[in-house]
Amino acid sequence: MLPMNYSRQICTFILNGRLFGLDVDCVLEVIRSLPITIVPLAPDAVCGLINLRGQIVTAIDLRRRLELPVSGDGTSLPKMNIIIKTAEGPLCFPIDDVGDVMEVSIQSLEPVPETMTGVARKMIDSVCKLPTQLLLVLKSEFTILAGA
Repeated sequence: MLPMNYSRQICTFILNGRLFGLDVDCVLEVIRSLPITIVPLAPDAVCGLINLRGQIVTAIDLRRRLELPVSGDGTSLPKMNIIIKTAEGPLCFPIDDVGDVMEVSIQSLEPVPETMTGVARKMIDSVCKLPTQLLLVLKSEFTILAGA
């Protein structure tokens, strides 16, 4: 059992006006948006590949995975990328903006509400009520996030 004062450090980011987070231990880096090369016949969740300092990294579209609406006219490009580590190598999540690293106590994390349905319910680990919004903490099982 975890001690009562145990907390998690969460790297937060904005996607479609919502605040999401990932455990900071999973995040390799946050960078400006890079050109994405489209991969023909790739699964819907794969928006393409990026060249990260000579390493080819798969970019996963969290909007599609979370079944969120496409922003604006569908042509606006994400401003930032979060690069995460997985057992299979790094993955890239294009995002609208990066937030802060927050220390969140485990007491403030609540289970996903029963009213949340669909794929998002499987991908979100917990919810944290902040003074002005909800923080949706994603699971660190990136095969779920990647749609594998």
